[in-house]
Amino acid sequence: MARWLPRSASLARFCQKLNRVKTLEDDMMETSFNRCLSTIDLTLLGIGGMVGSGLYVLTGTVAKEIAGPAVIVSFIIAGFASLLAALCYAEFGARVPKTGSAYMFTYVSVGEIWAFLIGWNVLLEYMIGGAAVARAWSGYLDSIFNHKIKNFTETHVGTWQVPFLAHYPDFLAAAILLVATAFISFGAKVSSWLNHVFSAISMGVILFILIMGFILAQPKNWSAREGGFAPYGLSGIMAGTATCFYAFVGFDVIAASSEEARNPQRAVPRAIAFSLGLATGAYILVSVVLTLMVPWHTLDPDSALADAFYRRGYAWAGFLVAAGSICAMNTVLLSNLFSLPRIVYAMAEDGLFFQVFSRVHPRTQVPVVGIVVFGLLMALLALVFDLEALVQFLSIGTLLAYTFVAASIIVLRFQQQKADAPAPAAGGQPSPEPHEGPPASELKEYESFSDKLQLVDRDKSKEHREPGQLKAAFEPYLEFLSDFYPGEVVTVAVVTLMVSAICLCSILVFGNTHLHLPTWSYSLLLVLFSLGFLLSLLLIWAHEQQHGTQTFQIPLVPLSPALSIVLNIYLMLKLSYMTWLRFAVWLLLGLLVYFGYGIWHSKENLREPRPQRVSARYVVFPSGSLEERVQAVQPGSQPATSLPDTDTDDCKR
Repeated sequence: MARWLPRSASLARFCQKLNRVKTLEDDMMETSFNRCLSTIDLTLLGIGGMVGSGLYVLTGTVAKEIAGPAVIVSFIIAGFASLLAALCYAEFGARVPKTGSAYMFTYVSVGEIWAFLIGWNVLLEYMIGGAAVARAWSGYLDSIFNHKIKNFTETHVGTWQVPFLAHYPDFLAAAILLVATAFISFGAKVSSWLNHVFSAISMGVILFILIMGFILAQPKNWSAREGGFAPYGLSGIMAGTATCFYAFVGFDVIAASSEEARNPQRAVPRAIAFSLGLATGAYILVSVVLTLMVPWHTLDPDSALADAFYRRGYAWAGFLVAAGSICAMNTVLLSNLFSLPRIVYAMAEDGLFFQVFSRVHPRTQVPVVGIVVFGLLMALLALVFDLEALVQFLSIGTLLAYTFVAASIIVLRFQQQKADAPAPAAGGQPSPEPHEGPPASELKEYESFSDKLQLVDRDKSKEHREPGQLKAAFEPYLEFLSDFYPGEVVTVAVVTLMVSAICLCSILVFGNTHLHLPTWSYSLLLVLFSLGFLLSLLLIWAHEQQHGTQTFQIPLVPLSPALSIVLNIYLMLKLSYMTWLRFAVWLLLGLLVYFGYGIWHSKENLREPRPQRVSARYVVFPSGSLEERVQAVQPGSQPATSLPDTDTDDCKR
């Protein structure tokens, strides 16, 4: 039996390596980037990431094929659902003003391997997203010229009939990505200025669409004669919500840019709120005018707005709509190319990805190696690959990132805050802190084996409790939870909450279709998993959380993040099995990179102390009671005083 003990210890150390969290610098405002972005800059970046070609294509598609004029309600619900995820990003972006977005947020609160996998998936999401938008940009421009570019390429270059490759090479899409890469490499200020230009044109076109649309509006198009406001009923509205939810993907560019914001504590939450509000308003109002201009069932899904103006006798307006669409797609391209290298930089800076990507150009102060390399890879994807089968990767990667960020908010909120060193008093002596316990002269110090526990008096103070500790009101009923260290119960409850959410959503999605459950078992499982979810939520709520921080905090924690987790998991389970299969293959590749490179070169790995005899310090008060919390200390130079046998036994117990 004893020969298995070293293996168990090694396994425990290995698991600790996988779940170690990032150590943040004392001064998080210090950076090698240029902090030059204002709230307006970040807001326009967020709008550019969200209001893309979806405004010109998605509204018509959902209105005609899924929800009818009730697409307006779908966008309202989707906007609220996106707000839950956006608020989580806002709190993290303000508290941890470092580049990396979801990767960084997961690393500082959940653990290293989870952060790497989130970053690995976001990396692919941005590459496919940027390449897909570039091909859409190319196709849209080509359609204006009656597909002359496509015909010329097929005639003089040829076509391919190879699986996973495009029908013909799209040189125009690759070219626009290379041009955008060049502009992004000039620095954050140049990128922001270019985004301002395209965003201004796009918003001007949207304003024109709204004014002309309301002038041409005909309320009869919502009448029962045309099918009514919600021809597909509630199911159509909810199906439309699932599709419209992806229109708001893109606000995370603001969190990824927080290391280049002048005042991230204020700018990041405000920019996320402003950009999401404006994007939601734009989608809702455009849906209103589109379905009022022409009957919803006659819309052209591919070019709904341009076709609607053409049918109302304003063919010239189609050129303005086309210009607005191209400018909107340009902002999405810039958003992708702006965010991707910064996330790769954050991973490389932490040692989890190849160090070459952590180099920052001394003059432009941007990760130029990452910009050039991933810009070229994105251009290659757009040039030769068929991206239609891979576009759903955008959904699963984004939803997984949203889920982990929401869980990270709960974990971080119930963790103890990093203690600041007390400032010395005027006379050079440190000022006494409240709740310090007896004076130092009355304490006796002893040494032992542990370095994990922390010092606290056995009779806990009812007036002041640390984050992660059980609330005083619940202690008489949940006294057995008082023996756990602060935050431990919350972490277990978060895991239980996520497992319950997965099971609950699985029953909702597959219970009647794939599993063919009888009504009684379907209802019973729904009740059981719902109870598990609610009990986990109540258990988290029964503990103290951080209060009084100077940065933005999402309200109604843990309820708001928990609702976001359920929604994201539900939408992930609605994706096709082929998407999950491709996702699993990409995850395996990521694990090979992590275990082959990242785990060995991680900076947290270098910070770990070398194996040595470690001791922990216990404190005994004059009353003879032993402290319940223990803090890690280095072995002192003086010999340790031995504990009495009785107290030593009590310690071990």
